[in-house]
Amino acid sequence: MTDTRYTRGDFQSDQEVRWCPGCGDYTILAAVQNFLASLDVDKANHVFVSGIGCAARFPYYVNTYGMHSIHGRAPAIATGVATANPDLTVWVVSGDGDALSIGGNHLIHAMRRNVNIKVLLFNNQIYGLTKGQYSPTSELGKRTKTSPMGSIDQPFNPISLAIASEATFAARTIDMDRNHTTEMLHAAQAHNGAALIEIYQNCNVFNDKAFAQLTGREERDANRITLTPGQPITFGANGEFSVVIDEGGARVVATADVAPSAIHVHDPANPDPSAAFALSRLSHGPYGPTPVGVFRDVNRPSYEAMVKQQLVDAQAQKGPGDLTQLVRSIGTWTVD
Repeated sequence: MTDTRYTRGDFQSDQEVRWCPGCGDYTILAAVQNFLASLDVDKANHVFVSGIGCAARFPYYVNTYGMHSIHGRAPAIATGVATANPDLTVWVVSGDGDALSIGGNHLIHAMRRNVNIKVLLFNNQIYGLTKGQYSPTSELGKRTKTSPMGSIDQPFNPISLAIASEATFAARTIDMDRNHTTEMLHAAQAHNGAALIEIYQNCNVFNDKAFAQLTGREERDANRITLTPGQPITFGANGEFSVVIDEGGARVVATADVAPSAIHVHDPANPDPSAAFALSRLSHGPYGPTPVGVFRDVNRPSYEAMVKQQLVDAQAQKGPGDLTQLVRSIGTWTVD
């Protein structure tokens, strides 16, 4: 159900939006504000939590509750918010450096616990706020101020990392495609549990056109693989390429070279994560044929639901708790 009581303007704060002109963050912000306005959710029930970085300014610009927290710890703080009040819709906004470097441990544990938070991972493959150092998703050989001879670090694949961390929802979109981004936001909002959306976000100052193979007019048809639930995975201007999954994993083939039955039919609701993981390995970044869409969307009890059930069970077994008795039950003394 769509509630028309809100417009995008209702989710625009009085803070001046200060990103570099042309930054992909502007497009993402507009998509999120329009998306929030379309929901039947009271403004007071949205909370945006961020860490440190360019993306971390997000809570200032969205007229909801929010918190600009500390480097890498946004998933931990969001876990506390969501667990304390399961009626809230809790969003985490983080960059690839914030989420996958100092915050990597917090992110994977939020995913495995299935905390009901929605993580928007802005991936521009660079450190933007600190002026252009290589990040955990920068490609091998990336020349930056901190890697003048080229990065020798193997980059993370955020979707692979999420699925391997037992995430129940993992998706990818692109900042320039506002309609697709909105579709992914709706899918994450509808999901009960931890949801991660990797958003390829252009940093036009320090890593411009990093995603040109997926956004360029001449390249995108040959490289963008749109994942549609229940449909065979084909792509290209005329569907000339397909994806098959066999013992060797997922691979791209010419559609004319395989039987229709061999083409993989996408099923993000499959409890077995192996196919979703295989799809995430088709590319190790926005180079060549790269899937976008929902990779995985499965049901599992959320962390908050299990905590609540434990409280109900404990009260049923032992009756209402007595805080004073608990505090004084051991190791207490009186000082005159």
